[in-house]
Amino acid sequence: MNKQKVIVIGSGFAGLSAATNLAEQGFEVTIIEKNEQPGGRASVWKKDGFTFDMGPSWYWMPDVFEKYFEKFGKKPADYFELKRLNPSYRVFFGDDHIADLPAHKNELLEFFEKYEKGAAQKLEKFLAEAKYKYEVGINDLVYRPGNSISEFADIRILKGLLQMDLLKSFSRYIRKYFTNPYLLKLLEFPVLFLGAKPEKTPALYSLMNYADMELGTWYPIGGMHSVVKAMVQLAEQKGVKIILNEEVKSIQVVNNLAKTIITDKNNYQADIVIGGADYHHIESKLLAEPYRNYKENYWKKRTMAPSCILYYVGINKKLKNILHHNLFFDEDFNLHAREIYDTPQWPQKPLFYLSMASATDNTVAPAGCENLVFLIPVAPGLRDTEDIKEKYFEIILNRFEKLSRENIRNNILFKRSYAYSDFVKDYHSFKGNAYGLANTLNQTAVFRPKLRNKKVKNLFYTGQLTVPGPGVPPALISGIVVSNEIQKSF
Repeated sequence: MNKQKVIVIGSGFAGLSAATNLAEQGFEVTIIEKNEQPGGRASVWKKDGFTFDMGPSWYWMPDVFEKYFEKFGKKPADYFELKRLNPSYRVFFGDDHIADLPAHKNELLEFFEKYEKGAAQKLEKFLAEAKYKYEVGINDLVYRPGNSISEFADIRILKGLLQMDLLKSFSRYIRKYFTNPYLLKLLEFPVLFLGAKPEKTPALYSLMNYADMELGTWYPIGGMHSVVKAMVQLAEQKGVKIILNEEVKSIQVVNNLAKTIITDKNNYQADIVIGGADYHHIESKLLAEPYRNYKENYWKKRTMAPSCILYYVGINKKLKNILHHNLFFDEDFNLHAREIYDTPQWPQKPLFYLSMASATDNTVAPAGCENLVFLIPVAPGLRDTEDIKEKYFEIILNRFEKLSRENIRNNILFKRSYAYSDFVKDYHSFKGNAYGLANTLNQTAVFRPKLRNKKVKNLFYTGQLTVPGPGVPPALISGIVVSNEIQKSF
């Protein structure tokens, strides 16, 4: 009996996850990737002995990775070494106020109590509720395909939903527990990257605080691309064929079935097609209009997670006052959030993030050097120019040097910037977004773009613009969910 042929467009975490799951189930799977390396946004850039993760740099929710590899009788340790960071990260609040978030629970409780009397006891209760949300949300709800509200109709799930605080805002929810402005900033920071202001994000997402403070911040030695290499190795062991440097140009539909995938080099016949590339790009550029799930007006009304400007910087100096992960929260959090979500514009006084993996891993920079990645969240759709990128680098470099008391301006060996135009060019990213579709209440679960094309019976979607949402662990899960749907149907 001939195996059914699956073509996966795009080799990000979701595409690799879907491909490997289907290969394990006996499908003949080919991934077609436009870029020269697999991994989607989790690409790697090397220069003069430096290695930079160009995309994701936070390894959170280690249990999701463990569960993924367990499906194939493997574990992460078979492929890469994990190290838990302690402190998890450093926050520069300004005015010589620096806070290191402890990795251990007792130290974390003491940390909260130092800022606000009674906060340790409140944190215990807050994290217990967040743990429940995490266990129901990440271990159950996110593995549902979001086809219908009936998926959430069994008694256990309905009971759980009442405790999930879906209708409460994250902002009001945390203020029920804490009043100290520094603690509030710490708790709100993970939500900023989910794609909405805390007051418009469901309190359900306190599960991110559980992931942060209880499950911890980890680092795979060699960088996040080590996870990509592990997934590629596993996929190829299962028989997945990965084709690089080849771009899909159209999906030809016959009798409401996606039959032929046309690239810039070849034509491929398919029994099943999975769009692991940008959902909007697949719909608007690869499919003829009658076969699209959504009209352009639908996409214009979506709330996108942020885009960002990134700077990859190699310096010939070791730094004493910088950890692996560093948050610069010395400016107005609410102002920057409004400039991303309410009145999209280039920020006046942006918050920013700095990764320095060489603090943990001596393989990513030459001896005596550091690899720095600066990131400024910005509104999606803002056109960048070289002048704009230089302006913002100067802004954050000045603040970095002032707050960290580290002078690096004369130690910069090279600098590469990456912004809106690069996300569009490399990933066909809708509005140049970096993180996908925002996790607002009306864009959660059944309200996200569907995994399955309603008009083309054998065309499916996976990744950050469909269920369950943005981030590396949700992308892994998205691939599993879509492969389960395909197995049910074929």
